Amino acid sequence: QVALVESGGGSVQAGGSLRLSCAASGYTYSSYCMGWFRQAPGQEREGVAGIDTGGGGSTYYADSVKGRFTISRDNTKNTLYLQMNSLKPEDTAMYYCAASSPGRWLYGDRFLNEYEYNYWGQGTQVTVSS
Repeated sequence: QVALVESGGGSVQAGGSLRLSCAASGYTYSSYCMGWFRQAPGQEREGVAGIDTGGGGSTYYADSVKGRFTISRDNTKNTLYLQMNSLKPEDTAMYYCAASSPGRWLYGDRFLNEYEYNYWGQGTQVTVSS
């Protein structure tokens, strides 16, 4: 059974940094494209970043986080990361990691489409104060 557990959220001031982690289990982690999504209160869930299957896999970012956030994965540890720098109050949201399915090849803005992902974590809260 696929399980995704996020950690690393918290409260920071604008301009600060956080590193989110997502520990995966129950499947062949390296075979799945992975993504980070976020949802603020009263808003729809939006794609933040996605990464291909390989250790140095291709990545894709939402324009709102490009240049500030970095997605990465360690296939030896079955862990996905999101390094978030220069945080802004508008980054405040619940952040979720998601796994696609084996053999599904994602590229471009498909990485940011929630319907490309079959498995979801419970989320970790990020709050950025001004």
